[in-house]
Amino acid sequence: MLIPPLAIAADAKACAGFTGCPSASYLGYLAHVGLSVPLRRLARETGRHASSFSRAMRRIEQLREDPILDRCLDRATANLPGRTDVSDLPFEEIMTMTTQALATPLSDSQIEREARRILRRLSETGAFLAVSGGMELAVVFRKSGTTTTRIATCPVTVVEAFRLRDWIAPTGRGKIMRYAITAPGRTALARLLEGDAARKRGAEAAPHQVSGERLVMEEDGSTRTMRVNLAESPLALLARRKGSDGKPFLDPVELEAGERLREEFERAQMGPRVGQNWDRFLTVHDGGMSGGGDRLAGPQDARNRVTEAFSALGPGLADITMRCCCFLEGLETAERRMGWSARSGKVVLKIALGRLARHYGLVQANRHMA
Repeated sequence: MLIPPLAIAADAKACAGFTGCPSASYLGYLAHVGLSVPLRRLARETGRHASSFSRAMRRIEQLREDPILDRCLDRATANLPGRTDVSDLPFEEIMTMTTQALATPLSDSQIEREARRILRRLSETGAFLAVSGGMELAVVFRKSGTTTTRIATCPVTVVEAFRLRDWIAPTGRGKIMRYAITAPGRTALARLLEGDAARKRGAEAAPHQVSGERLVMEEDGSTRTMRVNLAESPLALLARRKGSDGKPFLDPVELEAGERLREEFERAQMGPRVGQNWDRFLTVHDGGMSGGGDRLAGPQDARNRVTEAFSALGPGLADITMRCCCFLEGLETAERRMGWSARSGKVVLKIALGRLARHYGLVQANRHMA
């Protein structure tokens, strides 16, 4: 679990050691700019040399060219109490003020949940997060060659929370800001995915080898957890493969359809409980994919869209699509678990993604643009 900001503020020197709070540098900057705390006192209280602390403050001034960070710091300054003299206050109380001022509308559990979803997608090769001024939603794209595919969305408030924790950083400036995951972001993601028992191993994971767990179904109907590489989906691997004619095995429309299903599947699992029972989609011969009496906790609209997508695919195509797009199983693993012959899943998956693209209306849109 993420550490509550107020608990961290009680020990400002340890603040930088946790991933659950805004960066300690931003707290110090806000104390200096918003509360007029002298730099020497801030440096002394945090165990740093005055000159190094002053350089850190200047770096933050330069970082304020990022509109997301600039807006967060402006809002935090306005949230500070109207007190001009804080020299008589304990340092812990000053840090509590700045931490409260920097707090975002999101709870720790919401930030943790979004970190698992968005930071994981940003860990994929070629992924970046785009934010346009005045928009309430940010979009995660993945670029592969000349193709750019939307793979996730999130509220701008999530971007602000990530930015204050230095989990993401801008990669350029312009009307549309782009952000990439940082080393602290990868560390935070690894800790969330691996759990307390594997924090050190997760923090030292290779940049494009972020491990995680997925629930998969066995032939007898039971489920088990399987470790997968979340930094690369099976669809991304297939999209890079080329046939004898030199063309990619999956065209951009099929890839986008699969990624859209994965995004909707992840949205459907957001909520107080994420262990929904999706087994009926892998055993749909009972003719019921509506969910019966099972009360899933994810957003209702996302649940309905996932249900409609699998209903459009039907039992013959839904199994392989869910395993590869949602559970992130590799083709070989999916073929073995379903008792299929080698390389047969590749053909069926392409057919399924084509039908899924028609269900989403991507094929017609693509032809219209052409």
